[in-house]
Amino acid sequence: MEIKRDALVFLDRWLNQPRRKPLVIRGARQVGKSTLVEQFAAARGLSLCEIDLERHRGLKGVFASLDADRICEELSVLAGRAVDAPGTLLFLDEIQAVPEAIEALRYLRQDRPSLPVVAAGSLLEFALDKARLSMPVGRITYLFLGPLSFPEFLGAVEPDLRAWLERFADTGELPATAHEKLLRRARQFCFVGGMPEAVAAYADGGSLPAASEVQRDILQTYEDDFAKYAGGRDLALMQEIFRRLPAVACRKVKYVNFSREARAREVKGILSLFRKARVCQAVESTDASGVPLFAGADPDVWKPLFLDVGLANHACGVDWRMLEALDATRFVNEGAIAEQFVGQELLYADGGFEEPRLAYWLREGAKSNAEVDYLLASGPEIFPVEVKAGKSGTLRSLRQFVLAKSPRTAFRLDANPPGRQTVSFSETGRDFSHELVSLPFYAARFLPRFCERERRDVRP
Repeated sequence: MEIKRDALVFLDRWLNQPRRKPLVIRGARQVGKSTLVEQFAAARGLSLCEIDLERHRGLKGVFASLDADRICEELSVLAGRAVDAPGTLLFLDEIQAVPEAIEALRYLRQDRPSLPVVAAGSLLEFALDKARLSMPVGRITYLFLGPLSFPEFLGAVEPDLRAWLERFADTGELPATAHEKLLRRARQFCFVGGMPEAVAAYADGGSLPAASEVQRDILQTYEDDFAKYAGGRDLALMQEIFRRLPAVACRKVKYVNFSREARAREVKGILSLFRKARVCQAVESTDASGVPLFAGADPDVWKPLFLDVGLANHACGVDWRMLEALDATRFVNEGAIAEQFVGQELLYADGGFEEPRLAYWLREGAKSNAEVDYLLASGPEIFPVEVKAGKSGTLRSLRQFVLAKSPRTAFRLDANPPGRQTVSFSETGRDFSHELVSLPFYAARFLPRFCERERRDVRP
């Protein structure tokens, strides 16, 4: 089945810009970059001219010339039609295979300003490092694409339910029956995840085993990719760390948790590669002293999010029956599942305009630690976000954050219906008070919208 991506709105806006730049879509393998471009061209009636540069590495010399006339001529011969004809969309797929094409984008814009050019690549950072090239800063537009969001998943499996979720994000109103249905779909999403092929396999027949088969193949494909960016590193160690990543997701990185035999420097280097390949994303520890959030980030203290919650659960051996019992039975990875779900939703909540980054707060002490799962900024305000997988759970760490930073509003994401309360307490001779907004964790994609309302003190 064809799954509609929200990023089509981004592409529409890009295409209609009067001073349009070449667009580079960045994202991990198999998140649907090529399919997105194909759908966009078909929906807008554009003639798509797609060149897969992994299959045409011999074009290096052509792109290295930086001659737009020659480039268009050679590509036209290859495509069997004029690639710069009116109504054509030129798509350079797997551009990392020919890094020279990255530098040539600025000259295509300069000499063919009417030609819309899209490029996509899964391992761009590796190509740039290896070839010692730089991106044409200021002359290209980026779209950061991740797996399907939960709203996109709903659009594929139950569109009416997505409409209820969107309405809740706008109005704060949600019938109890819609809440229960959304909870069930959220548990399904935790199993299926957001990789487009897995979602399509599930949506076509409602088969969870079919989605699981796709996930197995995707994970194997990622392991097959290791040789492309290993750079002489131990492939067996890469495989070991890759297989450990889902189990330690959402926990502060300790290199010994990935391998007891390898040196910390080796593990650190491989984790850096996985971050470049977007196999995992770092949630960075920050002191939350003010905005911008990442000004106070500690690069050595972070916790990983795996690429996709469905892939993570498949890799950990979590089956559907375990997720069905999410509210009734606590199991070892339960909290991490909800935190991974929320983090995955927040990474691309801005629509892919900015490089995905997330922050959290960690205070480590001799007797006790405190950790707030995520921090979001809206204007000058910082909002702490705690994720609780079930319908209960303490907020001890959130209380410590309030003592240290005195936020006006905090968020709790859990399995409960939405709610709100004023929390007041006294400690160390001082009185503290803050608003606690409770939201269902399946609404995480819209959390920045709720933060903005709180900052402006406008409530649905």
